[in-house]
Amino acid sequence: MSPFPRVLCILVGLSLLRFCNTTSFASDPEGIAFFEQKIRPVLIEHCYSCHSEKAVKLRANLFLDSKAGWEKGGDSGVPAVVPGDPKRSPLIASIQHLELEMPPNKPKLPDIVIADLVTWVTMGAHDPRDGKLEIKRGDKSWWSLQPIPAFASNEAELDGKPMDRDVIDRIIDKQLTEQGLQRSPPADARTIIRRMHYDLIGLPPTPDDVTAFAHAFHDNANAATSQLVEKLLASSQYGERWGRHWLDVVRFGESHGFERNVINDQIWPFRDYVIQSINEDKPFDTFIQEHLAGDVIGKGDPDIEIGSAFLVAGPYDDVGNSDPVAAANIRAATLDDTITATSGAFLGLTVNCARCHDHKFDPIPTEDYYRIRAAFEGVSHGHRTVATPQQQQAFSDAIQPLNQEKSRLSKERKEIETAIEIRAKQILAPSTRPKIDFVNTEESFPSVEARYLKFTMLASTSNPKSAVGSRLTEFQVWSDDPEPRNVALASNGTIAEGARSAVADDFLDAYGPQLVIDGTLGEQWFVGTPAVLKLTFAQPMQIKKISFKNDKGNEQAIDKNRGATPTDYDIQVSMDGESWLSVASSEGREPWTEEHAIERSRTKTILAEEREKLTKLGASLAELEVQIRKIPALLPIWVGKHEQPKEPTFVHKGGDPMKPLAAIAPSGLSVLDRVVDPYVLDLNAAQSERRLALAKWITSDTNPLTARVLANRVWQYHFGAGIVDTPSDFGFLGSRPSHPELLDYLARRLIKNGWLLKDLHREILISKSYRQASQGHGKEFDAGIQLDKSARLLWRFPPRRLGAEEVRDTLLTVSGKLDTRMGGPGFRLYKFSQNNVCTYFPLDHHGPDTYRRAVYHQNARASVVDVLNDFDLPDISFAAPKRSNTTTPLQALTLLNHSFTQDMATAFADRLRDSGSASNVTASNVTASSITEQIAAAFALAFQRQPNEAEIAAAIGLIQSHGLNAFCRAMLNANELIFIE
Repeated sequence: MSPFPRVLCILVGLSLLRFCNTTSFASDPEGIAFFEQKIRPVLIEHCYSCHSEKAVKLRANLFLDSKAGWEKGGDSGVPAVVPGDPKRSPLIASIQHLELEMPPNKPKLPDIVIADLVTWVTMGAHDPRDGKLEIKRGDKSWWSLQPIPAFASNEAELDGKPMDRDVIDRIIDKQLTEQGLQRSPPADARTIIRRMHYDLIGLPPTPDDVTAFAHAFHDNANAATSQLVEKLLASSQYGERWGRHWLDVVRFGESHGFERNVINDQIWPFRDYVIQSINEDKPFDTFIQEHLAGDVIGKGDPDIEIGSAFLVAGPYDDVGNSDPVAAANIRAATLDDTITATSGAFLGLTVNCARCHDHKFDPIPTEDYYRIRAAFEGVSHGHRTVATPQQQQAFSDAIQPLNQEKSRLSKERKEIETAIEIRAKQILAPSTRPKIDFVNTEESFPSVEARYLKFTMLASTSNPKSAVGSRLTEFQVWSDDPEPRNVALASNGTIAEGARSAVADDFLDAYGPQLVIDGTLGEQWFVGTPAVLKLTFAQPMQIKKISFKNDKGNEQAIDKNRGATPTDYDIQVSMDGESWLSVASSEGREPWTEEHAIERSRTKTILAEEREKLTKLGASLAELEVQIRKIPALLPIWVGKHEQPKEPTFVHKGGDPMKPLAAIAPSGLSVLDRVVDPYVLDLNAAQSERRLALAKWITSDTNPLTARVLANRVWQYHFGAGIVDTPSDFGFLGSRPSHPELLDYLARRLIKNGWLLKDLHREILISKSYRQASQGHGKEFDAGIQLDKSARLLWRFPPRRLGAEEVRDTLLTVSGKLDTRMGGPGFRLYKFSQNNVCTYFPLDHHGPDTYRRAVYHQNARASVVDVLNDFDLPDISFAAPKRSNTTTPLQALTLLNHSFTQDMATAFADRLRDSGSASNVTASNVTASSITEQIAAAFALAFQRQPNEAEIAAAIGLIQSHGLNAFCRAMLNANELIFIE
């Protein structure tokens, strides 16, 4: 091994070791949430009676009330669940009735429940249970359902400047004292500016920013900190950073998910709306109302109306199904996504757990679920034009005259075509042969010698004017021999050429003309433009017949799957490939339809002046189309469609839409009827009224959940963990608040300040709790580590690793390559391929067109992209209110070896070469002084500090031995780059 790779391997090894010492593997919060919401209630209801510690008679010695129980298995000794592999999991086989039939002596579990269990196992079978059966459940006295206490007297006067507010610190200090802990000393200037920059805008500070802040901090730390907070909150990059947090919460993705997973190019305006709203510090109660009813309260104002795209921003099954039962279940699942997102994002409740039965742990009856569903009954997925009345009028004024002229010319052309068709019908030629047959159509002709054969297709079963888009499975050419043979086979050396109307990036030979000479049925050539098949034989052949098929070899194949078949054609042969002789055609065959017959006769009846007139009309219409396309179209946005429901909402027995029970009226949730003024609408209330009423109910100042949930989210993103560390579950299965008094205080402040997040930021960021150090020494620090390693009590600031987007954005920033353009369609770090289903291939090379901030990446569900996914970019098939934080070898290897990191290292080195007096440094005149300048600049850009003597000496040795690029590559692999203290 050469010295340079050895140096980098040591660096990576040390980096990974530090990763492991600072960050432990964490359970996937998405998986845990899925278990709690979908799996635990099913196990309790259907399995615990026979497979738990409380079972009257334990069956097969199998415990399903703990993770250890199913890992051990029953009498067989085989684990009941194999995480990640449902096909090898006996539990799944049993509920699917493939082996045993569980539950015994009862109906098979509903398909939707089985599907959830399969998904749980596929996700890794996350299970937080420690073996203790939890049979207790919450009621309306649960802490999060209680009113937020009124302001205490010592808080009522906290309307002064932010620096005067110390309630946060008093509450935290009180709890620290009770635990015998002490707050850590204040952090230094570099730590503060680095921490706040990443916290508020997700990017590192510049060296000049750090120098200026350090001077101001030295003179007056409090004033400098407050000024820094104001500067960052005023930055447009603040909305990009905190907008990404909110997009996680509301499960925003740019593909539909499910089996087809079609890309969605029409929902990015919602992302821009979120970023803009957060930058403007839009009151969050208004923001939430726009999410639920933006099309109602902001009709005609795209900046508001786009907010209701929240309703359709989640996964969407767009396959469709003509079966009424399947269609009803798909519709129920679609609305369930909206209900789940609404209750989790705004209320911190798992209302979706009450879809099939009363919630097993929280006081949420099934009726509550359908009360929310009633509000969304008129919502359906899709795109529509969103524009102001002025924009609509301007567009209409511009396009209406063109459309009128287009209609006039089209009408004139139609009149000529009709006259031609009338004459053509009068001279229809009699048929002497049957129609073509997709199973096999033959054409015989006098024996002829040919080296080339051309099959020109003129029409198909679906289009009397063109064969483009039709299909063939096999084309045969028969020799003039006593025993004719198919000389068209590729195995005989024949080559097929022809255009394709479809391609598949993952299979380059798919749909090509070579498939018609492979001697097998099933795979089809999708005929493109021009609709011509050309065969080149290995040598001249004496031939006398051709045949073609569009038969997939399956009698059950339906026309929709088989596609169109050519009906009208001409067959030509040639010896030299230039002079062609027609030997056969579809002439005389019974036309596929009357339209096909008319089209055949059309050329015999059209008059010269008609042909000339049609040519001119076609040219005029083509020019009109060009003019129409030049007019900027009103943007269609994936914002959903809203129609009045045809019937009331019904409670579904067991969640089965085919088993309706009582009709349910749109209204507030009964779980909060003691604290929030309820509302009840008519069963047939207008769909817009339903969503607006729900939005106002959720954002009522008396609703204790909404403000608590939002305040907790803000706290979480500042400190790494919420006061409640299950941010979208404030129910019985969620965690208890670490500082309940503080949570209520923040919620009160949020409401009192008009639901403005920036005020809440200010109060948190200037607190001593936020500005304390994360590292320390001595007995106090050791005691804190021993008692509260994760710093939940905030005796120190919890250090953290950068998130996925921050890592990528930092590499771009340090290298000087970050494109700071805001808004608009996103970029892709994958190659997108659509062929029935969609495939996303991660790019091996990230070009300059991808150098924007990662918030603008067009995240597709179930796609995997390098760098971002390596650093825990969540699967956006689900909401991600709390991201995982894992440590894997792949993270270190990606930073070391991926082409993106290497490109950034090269750009970083170029930036150093171009800076200051080091700009003229070359391989021949490198001096210790110039190298030192480059090293100092690199440390300032990457770490926001100056190197010490030992670091300078080590860096000089590396640069002199392996070059500046190698040094920059090592810098980008350092832990200090991606850890915040």
